[in-house]
Amino acid sequence: MSLPDYKSSEKQSSPAIPRTPVVQLNVGGHVFSTSLSTLRKHPDSKLAELFVGRPKLCTDAEGYYFIDRDGSHFGAVLEFLRSDRLPAENIPEVHKEAIHYNIKPLIKRLEETPCLFGELVGRQQFLSRVPHYKENIEVLIRIARAEAIAARHSTIMICVLRTEEDLGFYDNAINSLEADKESVVTFGPWKAVPSVKDLLDCIRMDIESQGYRVSVEPHVMEKSFMSRSYNYFYKLIFTWW
Repeated sequence: MSLPDYKSSEKQSSPAIPRTPVVQLNVGGHVFSTSLSTLRKHPDSKLAELFVGRPKLCTDAEGYYFIDRDGSHFGAVLEFLRSDRLPAENIPEVHKEAIHYNIKPLIKRLEETPCLFGELVGRQQFLSRVPHYKENIEVLIRIARAEAIAARHSTIMICVLRTEEDLGFYDNAINSLEADKESVVTFGPWKAVPSVKDLLDCIRMDIESQGYRVSVEPHVMEKSFMSRSYNYFYKLIFTWW
């Protein structure tokens, strides 16, 4: 009677170093064939680390090394490792993969493309100068969802103060508002070239990027002969159905 070969079963659960330079990968159900040298091209990348020494991945039923991540854009990453060629489309998505796998040359090259350069150097640098911008976006979404019960639309009032001078009029402006003052979300002031319209476009873009349908309209205040009217207020309208 022979004893079970425990060493053999250990080898199956922990893959050995590939004996061939060709490596078969299963990335979230997408199958790729490449070489060890390609995967190890940038030694400080996560991909290289996975295949230094004993591979740190399990294998699927076919014996392919399995990476539990969406592989839709992994082919573009491999193409760059093979030929230094950048993708012509889906650049933001490939950029996310490059960051995940820590492939620094690919990250740098992608961030120099017009698609990402404008976003990172232009828009994001502007938004970093708008106080509490990201927190305000989260607040807008939270308020809108709270007001969505049995409603087709949620309307949130926002106040945009472009300059320090505008900030000085904030108390008077908010007191002149007939709407619920407690739920008004205020943006600004900021020291950068972009206008109020540019900021409103950014707000709409960043909320729509999370899957919501939104529009922005100026809030028209009733003019009074005895008081000043303020054009700081806008309605952000979420459409649910």
